[in-house]
Amino acid sequence: MATTKASPSAAPNNFTSHFGFILACVGSAVGMGNIWMFPYRLGEYGGGAFLVPYILFIILFSIVGLSAEFAIGRLAQTGTLGSYEYCWRRINHSRIGYLLGWIPLLGSLGIAIGYAVIVGWVVWAFANALTGALLTSDAAAAFAQMTQPFGSLPWHAIVVIIAAAILISGVAAGIEKINKILMPAFFVLFAFLAVWVAFLPDTAAGYAFMFTPHWEDLLKTETWIMAMGQAFFSLSITGSGMIVYGTYLRKEENIPRASIWTGIFDTLAAMLAALAIIPAVFSFGIEPDCGPTLMFITLPHIFARMPLGQLFAVLFFLSVIFAGITSLINMFEAVSESWQHRFHLRRNTAVLLCAGLALFVGIFIEGAAEAGAWMDFVTIIIVPFGAVFGAVSFYYILGYKELRQELELGCSKPLPALFGIIARYLYVPLTVLIFILGILYGGL
Repeated sequence: MATTKASPSAAPNNFTSHFGFILACVGSAVGMGNIWMFPYRLGEYGGGAFLVPYILFIILFSIVGLSAEFAIGRLAQTGTLGSYEYCWRRINHSRIGYLLGWIPLLGSLGIAIGYAVIVGWVVWAFANALTGALLTSDAAAAFAQMTQPFGSLPWHAIVVIIAAAILISGVAAGIEKINKILMPAFFVLFAFLAVWVAFLPDTAAGYAFMFTPHWEDLLKTETWIMAMGQAFFSLSITGSGMIVYGTYLRKEENIPRASIWTGIFDTLAAMLAALAIIPAVFSFGIEPDCGPTLMFITLPHIFARMPLGQLFAVLFFLSVIFAGITSLINMFEAVSESWQHRFHLRRNTAVLLCAGLALFVGIFIEGAAEAGAWMDFVTIIIVPFGAVFGAVSFYYILGYKELRQELELGCSKPLPALFGIIARYLYVPLTVLIFILGILYGGL
């Protein structure tokens, strides 16, 4: 089933600016992992010392991981399925590439299904923060009731409809425009919240928890494992999602530089989330935790005891909605684009099919236990395996020589020889290691 590379004009449109492309990528990368996982891991695995391996892995994965996904999308001029066909056609097995390409694509769809449910919970919290009910009622009881099976359909549906409407309104241009609004708003709101929290009493313990460097933890294998997993998944390297954004990337765009900036802004988002959450938790003498308990039960309890707590809660959950919607847009787009071109569907039809399927399946995992089990399976098995398959396809099946030519377009000078060595002999094995360790640890 050989396919030909699409011509550049086949892409419906392109990102219009370097900054717009970066914001779209940051919008995809910044999500729940930045907000409820990073702050806890920062303090739990060495404080300031954790940042050393984390930043090293962010740099590595940004340069050789994100760059490869952007480059293969721009090179093949189509999304996940077509890009894998393009890679495997080099060894005359495009049919195998097409079939295996469904694995990372299903990873994107699987995450989208569970993610839409979780962002629906955030919309519920935002609506209840607006009315004040979130701060005056028993947050644990209310959240437990809302996360019963079939308990959050209206909120869940709102999220899916918003994401689908944005994608139907435009492809690259629409994605770029919405991210130019939502991502700066996310950073501004979280920066404001971080400054506000700094004036709460007894926040010193929170800052100490996050930033006091426990250098001895750098000698612990688990610190490096958790930093590696956090960096990898934070950047949304799934072997699918970022490929479709590369499809809409202009040839003069400097991909390695754009990838580094994506990593920088993603890390900044995680740090702002940590500065807004952890000091506030410690200010009120509550132990930090990660996951839904922190966001939907612990934080509302804190907001209720803060000066202007309702306003703080509204801004916080609004910021999280922005992060969630921009990530969901990327997941839907990765799936819709592949279906659109593979099955010759109209764009609106592909988007509506993807959104409808996500909503339909998601209805059956609206319960907290069901959603957790679903996301564990997708993020521990499907997504990491898709990332491994992507890394092998890009750097070995297609080959670094051809990929390097695409990576160097827009660059002022050739990539150093070390780039290919690191990509092939460090990055690719690390993706395999992440897949294995994720199974052993029950998720990274």
